[in-house]
Amino acid sequence: MARRRPPEEFSMSFLDVICCGFGAVILLLMITKTVQPQIIEASTVNLEGKVAELQEQLFDIRGETTVLNRDLNAKHEQLSEYEEKVAILRGQLASAKSRYDSIQVQDNSNSVIAGELADARQSLSAEMERLLGRQHQSQNNLIGGIPVDSEYIIFIIDTSGSMFSYSWDRMLAELEATLSIYPEVKGIQILNDMGNYMFSRYRGQWIPDTPGRRKVIMQNLRNWNVFSNSSPVEGITQAIRTFYDPGKKISIYVFGDEFTGESIAQVVGTVDRLNSENAEGRRRVRIHAVGFPVQFIRPPHLQTTGIRFATLMRELTYRNGGTFVGLNDFRP
Repeated sequence: MARRRPPEEFSMSFLDVICCGFGAVILLLMITKTVQPQIIEASTVNLEGKVAELQEQLFDIRGETTVLNRDLNAKHEQLSEYEEKVAILRGQLASAKSRYDSIQVQDNSNSVIAGELADARQSLSAEMERLLGRQHQSQNNLIGGIPVDSEYIIFIIDTSGSMFSYSWDRMLAELEATLSIYPEVKGIQILNDMGNYMFSRYRGQWIPDTPGRRKVIMQNLRNWNVFSNSSPVEGITQAIRTFYDPGKKISIYVFGDEFTGESIAQVVGTVDRLNSENAEGRRRVRIHAVGFPVQFIRPPHLQTTGIRFATLMRELTYRNGGTFVGLNDFRP
């Protein structure tokens, strides 16, 4: 009896169908999928690099912002300082304008007063001429309270550091003003308070008075800074001993700011003996003085030498027929 073969699990027909199905699926994938496949790990690395780059740029921007803010704050502070200075200058300008207006008003008033004074002087002169006659000549030789009847003048100048550093320009102005009230004299001499001559070749001699010589004197004085002990005694005594002449009218002008000597009374006594009175009761030479208040810019307990200079000069000028002028400012 013949046996029947058992049926096969997978026949050729079944395999053909399966292959055709896979082929169709692959064909569909090839038709619909057009983008290349990407690796996820590589994409993640690229994104992290871009994030790090952007963070670095952010940090740079923040740093630049900090610097710019700091510069801006500095500019604001500088602007505030400039605005404050401008406000101060505006205040000073307003004050200056106010003083200028006051001076203008004062000048106008002075002009009116000067005109009235000129009229009064003219009337007085006419009356004096009528009463005293045309040949009368006034014997009053005072200018600003200072007698200017001398034919020879000697300047004793304090060349100490305080004078040269703080009051030299004012001293030059006062000396030039003093010379101007003597249009022409027979002789001039310049010594410092130690008795040193400015022109050594004129030691013990009078310097001829000419416009050119006066100009040279002012030029040399600008840089004449020799040693000084801030005491005019040596200069005064040497000037009297060297230049006194009974036939000459001589005046000494002392320019200084302090007296550092030991005794005012001793100086006064020494000058009294040297500059004794003549038979008519007049001293040999007149002594005038101009005081520069340099020492009074210091604290009160350091102003002693300035006070002693003023005391000494006031006594010397009073005893020796002169005038003491105390300035209220040592600047020109």
